[in-house]
Amino acid sequence: MSTSTLERLPRSRVSELGWAASDTWVVARRHLLRLVRRPDELLGTLLIPVMAVVMFGFVFGDAFGAAMAVPGGEYRDFLLPGLFALTMAFGIGNTTIAVAADVRGGVLDRMRSLPMSNVALLTGRVLADLVTAVVELVILMTLGMVLGWQWHGSLAAVLAAVGLLLLLRLALSWVGILLGLLVSGPEAAMKYFALVFPLAMVADTIVPTSLMPGWLAGAAEWNPLSATVIAVRHLFGGPGGAGTSWVSEHAVAMAVGWPLAITAVGAFLALARLRRLGR
Repeated sequence: MSTSTLERLPRSRVSELGWAASDTWVVARRHLLRLVRRPDELLGTLLIPVMAVVMFGFVFGDAFGAAMAVPGGEYRDFLLPGLFALTMAFGIGNTTIAVAADVRGGVLDRMRSLPMSNVALLTGRVLADLVTAVVELVILMTLGMVLGWQWHGSLAAVLAAVGLLLLLRLALSWVGILLGLLVSGPEAAMKYFALVFPLAMVADTIVPTSLMPGWLAGAAEWNPLSATVIAVRHLFGGPGGAGTSWVSEHAVAMAVGWPLAITAVGAFLALARLRRLGR
């Protein structure tokens, strides 16, 4: 080990945290620069929710609104928070494919050969995902307002809603990293992406769980996305913010609890998998 490498190694708990934070930014910057140079990845992620806004908001919106006994405009107030959460969920695909490509291409091994924090290799990816999610939300919220959606809550409530959406993205980012470390390559990751749709659709996103079959409604109510969507609708002041199920009555608490639990489990398993890859 060279003298310069030894000098870079942390010598205390404080310097270790600073070392990990610095390396986290280095890794995140690498992912963000790649996104800037290849904006088609961001456009591809946004394509599904943007098309959903147009299709479900304007093509099918009146029919869905009639089934829910709400006008088309009010249905869009119901729909947009669900689409924001869907965008957070669909981000799993990009995360899984990118991590799988880094493993396949040996990028992760090269980084691990450097005097870098192992934790930072993963937290850097998470930080890049959160920055990307902020950009996605800004674009979608702007598009929604252009098409007639608006929030009715206070600025503090809106910021809290955005915070819950980012907390959901944080949790799902760890799931994407874990899957990227487990699959055989980016091709396999793309095939498994279809599994995101049941998670995204069997939830209170496009239609309320009360309109689903009884056996499916129970699973949809306990879907982590449902808690976030219901809480965000409530904070935005839109329709559907209150319900009679236990999850609906405790939506904000569940919207915090679910992502924290998923993050704890996902981060633990992802770090364990990263250590096993080096053996």
